[in-house]
Amino acid sequence: MATTKRCVAFLFGIVMASTASAGLPIQHWVTTTGIEVYFVENHELPILDLAVNFPAGSSRDSRDKAGLAGLTHALLSQGAGGLSDEEISRRMADLGAVLGGEMDQDRAALTLRTLSSPRESSAALELFAKILQQPEFSPEVLERERARMISGLQEADTQPASIANKAFYASLYGDHPYGIANASTPQSVSAIGREDLLQFYQTHYRSDGAVIALMGDVSRDMAVRIAATLAAGLPGGTRISASLPAVTYPAAAQTVRIPHPASQSHILLGYPGVRRGDKDYFPLYVGNYILGGGGFVSRLTEEVREKRGLAYSVYSYFMPLSALGPFQIGLQTKREQADETLTVVQNTLAKFIKEGPTAGEMKAARDNVIGGFPLRIDSNAKILSYLSVIGFYHLPLTYLDDFNREIAKVTATQVRDAFARRIDPDKMVVVIVGSDSK
Repeated sequence: MATTKRCVAFLFGIVMASTASAGLPIQHWVTTTGIEVYFVENHELPILDLAVNFPAGSSRDSRDKAGLAGLTHALLSQGAGGLSDEEISRRMADLGAVLGGEMDQDRAALTLRTLSSPRESSAALELFAKILQQPEFSPEVLERERARMISGLQEADTQPASIANKAFYASLYGDHPYGIANASTPQSVSAIGREDLLQFYQTHYRSDGAVIALMGDVSRDMAVRIAATLAAGLPGGTRISASLPAVTYPAAAQTVRIPHPASQSHILLGYPGVRRGDKDYFPLYVGNYILGGGGFVSRLTEEVREKRGLAYSVYSYFMPLSALGPFQIGLQTKREQADETLTVVQNTLAKFIKEGPTAGEMKAARDNVIGGFPLRIDSNAKILSYLSVIGFYHLPLTYLDDFNREIAKVTATQVRDAFARRIDPDKMVVVIVGSDSK
């Protein structure tokens, strides 16, 4: 037992600092059932990390049963293959393994971290396969988790940040699946039954649409066997298209004001931004670092916080997705100065789009992004996340090796041109939750 505890501590406490350099050899193959596999072999730690990704994100919801994707994902590990949720949790804990998952608009993933020793890894992988291949969606667990989700939604509906986020996506995307992806309500979740979960699982958790990512202390031959075992029991049949409709750009500016008694106004503004693999990704990445992604050294922070003291923090980001993900700027400020702050943000953005960055800003941004890159791949979990993204969005296998080279090549002209073509400051969606203005 003492040995097991030491192993668990080792599993949680050590990161792969030596993987921070570029040159990760990503191996790729396709299983006989059509699953694409991405693998990085590394024997420096006795750990195996893996993730199985599916085109089963929240954009697969329908409006009348919004929340189905999230509820399905949540219930996968809550009873499978004749094992209850408590038995699954206990067995994982006994093995020193960690079961996890993530979900966004495009994809849903289940993850596993286990010691790579044969006894622990084989038992953990067997249990993980049951969860993937034999979820039970028992009525009792469904009732419990549905009630929990409804309670969370009711709580979120009182929080200004959650209210702003839901209104932002609804206003920016309308009836596009990305708008429906954030439209869960207590009513839509209440309408979800067990048959809905089963159908969603059979439709979207399929072998021919999945991507497996593996990172760690196993050989190529072992990784091939693991992937084949995980793929073998997944639903098959006729493939369902994972493509999404094109995003429509706003025809005009839109401002949504939502009353709320909070002393702070929550402000979000944005525009459809960029897709994964887009040729403008790196110019937009560098430009956004200068505009609002670089923390206290960004232009938005300088104009909003340092010069005027209107907010403690302000940020901007691009979220690349299968279709155009959002470009978003966000901040909180005193409600009586919400309009003044919004004007400063809009003027700062418009000036940046018109004039572009300075030479000094470009050098600082490139140096900081390149210098910080090793921290983005300094652990198994971070590399696994990149493998999942590379596989799911069909990015080049050399993506991590190419990243710094692409950043170094970005010019101020490219940044100005990309922002001018991709962001129209006169047609942005603005959401203000808590405002004294009418």
